[in-house]
Amino acid sequence: MKKTIKPVLLLLVALLLTMTAACGKSSKSDELTTVKFSEVIRSIFYAPHYVAMSQGFFKEQGLNVDMNTAQGSDKGAAALIAGTADISMVGPETTIYIYNQKGDKTLKVFHQLTAKDGSFLLSREKIDNFKWSDLAGKTVIGWRPGSSPQMVLNSQLTKEQVAGVNVITNIASPAMAGAFTSGQGDFIQVFEPVASTLVKEGKAYYVASLGEDFGPYPETSYVATSDFIKSHPDIVKKFSAAVSEGAKWLNTASDDQIVSALRPYFEGTSDDLILQSVNRYKAQGTWPTDPELTQAQFDVLQNVLVENGVLKAEDKIGKMEDVVDMSFVQQLGKSK
Repeated sequence: MKKTIKPVLLLLVALLLTMTAACGKSSKSDELTTVKFSEVIRSIFYAPHYVAMSQGFFKEQGLNVDMNTAQGSDKGAAALIAGTADISMVGPETTIYIYNQKGDKTLKVFHQLTAKDGSFLLSREKIDNFKWSDLAGKTVIGWRPGSSPQMVLNSQLTKEQVAGVNVITNIASPAMAGAFTSGQGDFIQVFEPVASTLVKEGKAYYVASLGEDFGPYPETSYVATSDFIKSHPDIVKKFSAAVSEGAKWLNTASDDQIVSALRPYFEGTSDDLILQSVNRYKAQGTWPTDPELTQAQFDVLQNVLVENGVLKAEDKIGKMEDVVDMSFVQQLGKSK
């Protein structure tokens, strides 16, 4: 009888241990806090964010990021106001627009992801020794009015004193490449990996980087409502920490590691184009080592908005702190 009972008891003990271990894993997973996140578009321009997801940096901070693509900063900002997103990756200008509307809610930038414009100018015909004056009398497929890439292009043309350029701004971003390959426009302004894909397919020629030619510009930020930041400072701090880890990782990872990390977010894009896109953005200093939006960068932003007629000079934000909260990235700096 004893010989029969002992194996049964051992089996029960093993089963209980297995169930306990399983419950432990389940409870750990349940501890993750879900953050509703909206990205402006899908682009390798935002590689540090995808790295933070694929490498588990968000999970290490106890966060589960539920991501969707808004297809526009205006839509990403609207999602914050409506409460369908907790955090959005958008142009920082959206915080100024919302603030000046004097509504019930305001938005604040809490992390600066990119320090340059991320678009590239491609031409239908091969051009040796491209000059911005080559755009005079030509048609460019560009971005919607008031968006960062549209304003940066316009300001670049103003700086270069180029007139007579027809910039098409009413084509939805997912349809821009298709419109160009079907014969519309002489030039197109696109982000990676679309730019490298069009070039590789022989459908366009690379001529210029808006990021390099225009210079420093705070194009993409992480933004949340003032209420969310006040109510959930722990989530904002952890989110910022995870993205910072993603940016650091990109600077030390091997080519194979980078491709492996980004491949799930760019299905249909070849490994060589993923890597080429990352290296192109790295070369122009896209991702700052310090993700703090400075007063100087904020001044550049507001000057561009005024120059493009989307902000009156008298409506400039006098105190950056009204739409910016850099306390979380400053805490990251102190913890290094």
